[in-house]
Amino acid sequence: MRMRSLPRLLPDDPEIGWMPYAWLIYLFPFLVYPALARASSLQWGATLAGLALFLVLYFWSHWLEGMKALGCAAGIVLLGCLFAPANPGAGSLFVYAASVVARAGRPRTAWALLAGIEIVIALETALVTLPPYTWVSSMLFTLLIGAVCIRSAEVRRANARLRVAQEEVERLAKTAERERIARDLHDLLGHTLSLITLKAELAGKLIERDPERAGREIREVERISRETLREVRTAVAGYRSEGLQAELARARLALEATGLRFEYFAQPVALGPEAETVLALALREAVTNVIRHAGARTCRIALEQTEEETRLEVRDDGRGGAAPEGIGLASMRERVEGLGGRLERRVETGTSLRIVLPRRQAPAAVPLVDLRERPA
Repeated sequence: MRMRSLPRLLPDDPEIGWMPYAWLIYLFPFLVYPALARASSLQWGATLAGLALFLVLYFWSHWLEGMKALGCAAGIVLLGCLFAPANPGAGSLFVYAASVVARAGRPRTAWALLAGIEIVIALETALVTLPPYTWVSSMLFTLLIGAVCIRSAEVRRANARLRVAQEEVERLAKTAERERIARDLHDLLGHTLSLITLKAELAGKLIERDPERAGREIREVERISRETLREVRTAVAGYRSEGLQAELARARLALEATGLRFEYFAQPVALGPEAETVLALALREAVTNVIRHAGARTCRIALEQTEEETRLEVRDDGRGGAAPEGIGLASMRERVEGLGGRLERRVETGTSLRIVLPRRQAPAAVPLVDLRERPA
């Protein structure tokens, strides 16, 4: 019999991660004070009941968007006001209320709500005469943590807008690329196919009356067809090189848009179509990971080729850490290994991701534009 899974406490949001659990450390004063004061069973019961209600409001707030979370924040503030006279550690609850209002909406609204929480703490202090160490620490930590949360919420919203903009840029780039390919194919094949059709019809009419001339027309059709095929292959090779070039350009724009320093080095490379696709997709996934998870200031991209192999390396100076291999990285590894290559990931001071592909028969090396130079 299949067991039912437990309900999730937090939404599946990589921007949130495990941090809401780490924030529970601020409950320590609320729980340790009754122990130090040798609270009675009734006081402990009230403390645990308040803790349970707080946890419900706290985790529930992460499932609500914008102003809808204010009810949870108000409930947490009320708990802080109720418990503060008997338990000075309850001042830590105001910190959680500040973290909730930080997600309530625009920064100006969040700052106004944070100021409201500070006023509530001041009124509570005046009405019940809390000891100075209680209200000073409560107001200070609430202000500091609230400011950090407001800033974090701004960054998350900016990242969301950036992702939307990147998706729009990619969509427009794909549309423009399809239109360009359609124009090029029309220019390459339109006139040529018409000419081949006319010569084939002429050869069919002459095959009985003038076999020699019909043979010349057929040989001419063959020559034109071979020349056209060569032109199409040249055009396709150009599309492949521009595809990797376009991905490198998008990587630079995405990195610089998020304030990261972009360092780039590339040699002329010769790539087959499969290797071209794998490297372009790997570059996109690696740059996305740097932007979202690395916390880096600089990202360096290097593309080089020897007689035996082609190497693409994406290195950042972020926080590193032994993060688990996600779906994107696992898919990238499968694609690379499918071409007989290998993916190497090193985590030291920052993260280094290297894709190595064996060099096979490929078109002539195509020089890539130096992306460090901006157009005048």
